[in-house]
Amino acid sequence: MNILIVDDEELIRKVIKEYLLLNDYKVYEAENGIEAINMCKNNKIDLIIMDIMMPKMDGYTACKEIKKEYNNIPFIMLSARSEEYDKLIGFDLGIDDYVTKPFSPKELVARVKVILKRNKQNAVLKIAGIEIDDLAHVVYVDKEKIELTPKEYELLKYLIENRNIALSRENLLSSIWGYDFYGDDRTVDTHIKTLRARLGKYRDLIKTVRGMGYKIEED
Repeated sequence: MNILIVDDEELIRKVIKEYLLLNDYKVYEAENGIEAINMCKNNKIDLIIMDIMMPKMDGYTACKEIKKEYNNIPFIMLSARSEEYDKLIGFDLGIDDYVTKPFSPKELVARVKVILKRNKQNAVLKIAGIEIDDLAHVVYVDKEKIELTPKEYELLKYLIENRNIALSRENLLSSIWGYDFYGDDRTVDTHIKTLRARLGKYRDLIKTVRGMGYKIEED
């Protein structure tokens, strides 16, 4: 497993790295958010440990930018601040854990193990003959790999994660495209149409909920 440590303090990176290496993880390092983004572009990263207060680009901004392209990478945020507000910002961004400095390196590694184990267990989503390998970011239909656009992938994943639940178009827009997206309901309808086409004989698993939106369920 590849772990990226992002902190502008070299000593903190060194300590965390030593403990991760003792547990057989491969470790990458970055001094700021910009370096972290480039590191994700050039390497397969399985988990990121990131400080919040850094020069050039802070941890929150870097997390937001990384998740636009690599939403499945789990985050542990580090901070010298313990205010509830700071934690809520992080969790709103989709981080997995929040650790306040000073911290125990052993405890941090234990948290890493828990998150990676949980992600591995949740990495494969299935419904009928459709299977999503979220770690590899690949979708199979009857064991055959199919190509989806990033938004089609996120849409299918979200539908399966919320199977049997009627999801409004507004819910899908905010969850997949974000609150600052300026499109309308037709964006959802268009992507549902193309997604159904790619799913072949399983297209009818995606049900239209009249006057509301969509849901996915097995017949």
